[in-house]
Amino acid sequence: MKNPRCILITGASSGIGEALAHFYAGPGVFLAVSGRDQARLEDVAQACRDKGAEVSATVVDVCDRDAMADWINHADQAHPLDLVIANAGISGDSGGNSIDLNESTTRDIFAVNFAGVLNTIFPALTPMRQRGRGQLALVSSMAGFRGLPSAPAYSTSKVMVKAYGEALRGVLAPEGIGVSVICPGFVESRITAKNKFPMPLLMKAPKAARIIAKGLAKNRLLIAFPWPFVAFMWCLNLLPPCWANKLLSRMPRKG
Repeated sequence: MKNPRCILITGASSGIGEALAHFYAGPGVFLAVSGRDQARLEDVAQACRDKGAEVSATVVDVCDRDAMADWINHADQAHPLDLVIANAGISGDSGGNSIDLNESTTRDIFAVNFAGVLNTIFPALTPMRQRGRGQLALVSSMAGFRGLPSAPAYSTSKVMVKAYGEALRGVLAPEGIGVSVICPGFVESRITAKNKFPMPLLMKAPKAARIIAKGLAKNRLLIAFPWPFVAFMWCLNLLPPCWANKLLSRMPRKG
């Protein structure tokens, strides 16, 4: 949708989610935003109100299926949603180092990064299908192009998001509902601030938000950036798996 007026964003208290809220905020716009930190979320909400937007800010856990359904249904009843951005996610990996393969941490990553996406889009889908319009944006990652030994749980959760979004696109397009998958590279945020390894082509969140919003306005299936990373991942997937795995095994481990 070129000019969405009623927008819901999860993970809006920092990073890409915060930047998208700032980008879309303006007179005549309703924003429903969620996050895990009440103070940071309220700061984002107030900044968007200062730009003229009407904002509803709610602290809700994307892993709580019932709470998410209640929040999204309430928001949609008050302001029929044009655009839903399933952005909430966590990084880290299977413990202090990906080779630790901590089961609890792995399950937490899958619960937030994939189940959290499902808990966001399904409550919005029913009213969107009834109206015959709307748009879903699923935030994956450049790591979602394949499973990475440097971040097995994180990358696999993002692979699932990417694949599911691509599949949904074909299912929902005949009903007038757009689906886009967002695959950013390194973007400045509270998550990337914890990384202890070099992050080439690190991008500021406002620039990432502009790229994403432009892609959403054009209803692109895949919004992936920056382009050198995209080219690298496409080429990587053309290699025989044994060659690709050998190359990827040299990447820094994600803590």
